[in-house]
Amino acid sequence: MAIAAAISSLQSAAIKYPWHSLAAAVILVPVLYVIINEFTRSSVRVVGISGPRGLPLIGNLAQIRTNAAEQYRIWSKTHGAVYQIQLGNIPVIVVNSAASAKVLFGQNAQALSSRPETYTFHKIVSNTAGTTIGTSPYSESLKRRRKGAASALNRPSVDTYVSHLDVESKAFVEELYTYGNQGQTPVDPMPMIQRLSLSLALTLNWGVRIASQEEDLFDEITEVEEEISRFRSTTGNLQDYIPLLRLNPFNSNSQKAAEMRIRRDKYLGALNRDLDDRMAKGTHKPCIQANVILDKEAKLNKEELTSISLTMLSGGLDTVTTLVAWSLGLLAQRPDIQDRAAKAIQEMYGQDEPMCSAEDDQKCAYVAALVKECLRYFTVLRLALPRTSIRDITYEGVVIPKGTVFFLNAWACNMDPDVWTDPNEFRPERWLEQPDAPLFTYGLGYRMCAGSLLANRELYLVFIRTLNSFRIEPHDKTDCHPLRGNSDPTSLVAIPQRYKVRFVPKNEKALSKALAH
Repeated sequence: MAIAAAISSLQSAAIKYPWHSLAAAVILVPVLYVIINEFTRSSVRVVGISGPRGLPLIGNLAQIRTNAAEQYRIWSKTHGAVYQIQLGNIPVIVVNSAASAKVLFGQNAQALSSRPETYTFHKIVSNTAGTTIGTSPYSESLKRRRKGAASALNRPSVDTYVSHLDVESKAFVEELYTYGNQGQTPVDPMPMIQRLSLSLALTLNWGVRIASQEEDLFDEITEVEEEISRFRSTTGNLQDYIPLLRLNPFNSNSQKAAEMRIRRDKYLGALNRDLDDRMAKGTHKPCIQANVILDKEAKLNKEELTSISLTMLSGGLDTVTTLVAWSLGLLAQRPDIQDRAAKAIQEMYGQDEPMCSAEDDQKCAYVAALVKECLRYFTVLRLALPRTSIRDITYEGVVIPKGTVFFLNAWACNMDPDVWTDPNEFRPERWLEQPDAPLFTYGLGYRMCAGSLLANRELYLVFIRTLNSFRIEPHDKTDCHPLRGNSDPTSLVAIPQRYKVRFVPKNEKALSKALAH
């Protein structure tokens, strides 16, 4: 009766004082929403795991908008290696040390085999062509796709791609030589690196090359894939965590995501139709897509084939491209490392043979160590793609419920002082001293990068040929520190600021002769 009387009284007041009542509602409704939401946020936190509480409604989003992985590493000094944050109302377990990563992701590989779905990337960008293998939630379809990709990216398969690695890495050196006017003109190497990565991805997957960065397809794919990479960011899309923002009809983020989806569908469709036509005519060259199509045991449908294609495309353009860009910028400022690498390479090849053998499977120990140190120091994918648990996980006596989101802070793990006494120093020799030390750049456990063997082989050949062909000299001042030099601290992939360097031939006569053959 009391409640009914109160409601009746409120109705009478609203009729008698409509404007006062409206003003009161405008104030009270948001306040009530915030209060109720705070109870909700508190109820979904994982009991027994500490972490920074954050602000009402948005949680910790405001604190990790830029350089999120570094902020997570800083918080680990207060809250321990494993703690929780909240992105909006979503609790996330953040793992920040090598030891805790080994326990959680190594011992619970199957339990942490899924991915969370985000609004921007999964519902807008990927609602037609689908997702890459790396971004797909766990399912029977994912298992089939992973099996197909694993077969295409295992060591025997990678050995068969050596001829492609040879062609593209040689073309990369030739572009540096040509656009750099034989070392006289400083150049921005990013377009050359992008052409290298894109052409290799297209060759391996569809059997077609991008022979020049002047081609229209080069500009279209690199622009679209770079934009789509931003939509995969765990911090750059607030609407993923604050549903109210999705109601904005003028949301430029959603509009741009839809535009990129349409543009990507167009070139994916063209590449697939071109391959189908060549296969029908019997003129196609062996490639991953054709091999999977012809493999009757794989039983992959059209969407699953597209997923493998997207994986090859985005993987190469995201990680390999940015890693090489960071590395060349740093090497230009570290002639001491160039000297050590040159000495090690010359012991095997000498300057008279700038195009080191493509068959060389990481036999030059110093160059292999240099590649690993670049992968560690720059950690271009600083937060490995998030995981979602498919069953309860117990960690140090705390039960973390099924469906919880986990972040592997690869950046913090690669900088772990319990693994390295000098993690902030760029020192390739560490990998000669501790060859079995863990490297987290490719992730860990069931969902780690399937293309790591191919990436390592590609990076090694690019490094050894570039360093044996050129002396890399700085032109402009650029900060190659992995945090200060990051051009977009909100992006999923750490991208360096643009710079120019000179690629001065060490033996121009030998290089010119090698490139002519």
